[in-house]
Amino acid sequence: MAFKALAIFASLVSLVVAVPQATPDSATTASIKCPDGNIAPHSACCPFFALRDDMLEHLFQGVCGEDAHQAVRLIFHDSIGFSQEMHAKGIFSGGGADGSVLVFPDVEANRAENAGISDGVQGQLPFLANHPVTAADLVQFAAAVGITNCPGSPRLKFFTGRPNATAPPPEGLVPNPADSVTKILARFDDAPAEVVALLASHSIANADHVDPDIQAVPFDSTQNTFDTQLFLEVLLKGIGFPGSANNSGEVSSPLPIGTTAQPGELRLQSDFALARDPRTACVWQSFINNQELMQNAFVEAVDKMSRIGLAHPENLIDCSVVVPQPVAKVTKPATYPATKSFKDIQRACFAAPFPSLASDPGATETLVAGQVGT
Repeated sequence: MAFKALAIFASLVSLVVAVPQATPDSATTASIKCPDGNIAPHSACCPFFALRDDMLEHLFQGVCGEDAHQAVRLIFHDSIGFSQEMHAKGIFSGGGADGSVLVFPDVEANRAENAGISDGVQGQLPFLANHPVTAADLVQFAAAVGITNCPGSPRLKFFTGRPNATAPPPEGLVPNPADSVTKILARFDDAPAEVVALLASHSIANADHVDPDIQAVPFDSTQNTFDTQLFLEVLLKGIGFPGSANNSGEVSSPLPIGTTAQPGELRLQSDFALARDPRTACVWQSFINNQELMQNAFVEAVDKMSRIGLAHPENLIDCSVVVPQPVAKVTKPATYPATKSFKDIQRACFAAPFPSLASDPGATETLVAGQVGT
């Protein structure tokens, strides 16, 4: 990935202790045979084979649906619960990637800043009860497994060895879509490239609580596919709302038309602002029609986020070999939805050429399908 990029990922230094990076299936030639016959680089990886198979069969069921989306969302809500500023003052600041969302399921899931994570928490708790892994590791592993059901997804890294939370984090640490870009970046130690990279997850996401009248509303026209369409469509001019207007954290959408089965596309205020802010606009634009760049940036950002708050991240054990291969690649290039073209773009980055893209055929606006599957 060509990302003026890769160097910027070092900027989480105040949240994460730097450790050597590794890619799945690399880093070591040592191996052991697990009791179930699987080969792993370390015995600590062995329980994750059974957990992987159990989740694939009974939770994700081969679908890039709500359970996969929730799994990816939980790593953010779990990991972001840490404040370096509070920690430096000797105030309890949360444990970061410590599984607190599962250890204290009746606390964090009931906070307004975590609205919508309850289903994901409840879906993962039975696996925590049935497998000898920590809640902190399960949250991260579930996302790595779940996202592989989404076409176009990268293969995330997975390291084990996180201790469980001892207390839930303080409230107010989770950014919300009505926050300013400055406030959002401050929660990530002003690491703009990482923030934008993490938002690639919105390509498979949906909104349940932004507009109280509609649920499972996607953020782009190719929901259930991990592709760069999100980064294009967020830059299109808004023309209306898929439901009601004047909801906190929502701005007008370029593709609001829908039916009960096809609710239209919802645009978050934070996505809109990050796509146009001079600190993030060029990174945002760089992902359009550059699948590999987006994938690699997402992998690195998630890996760093998975270490937030850990006292000894250097002791984590690489078990990336357990992560399954993603189901399929994306070969279709990004395209303007029908009736849209470059004239509809609200361009904010002029340091690089805007990608040359075709428009989908059709004389009427693209109808955007909602969430499918479990």
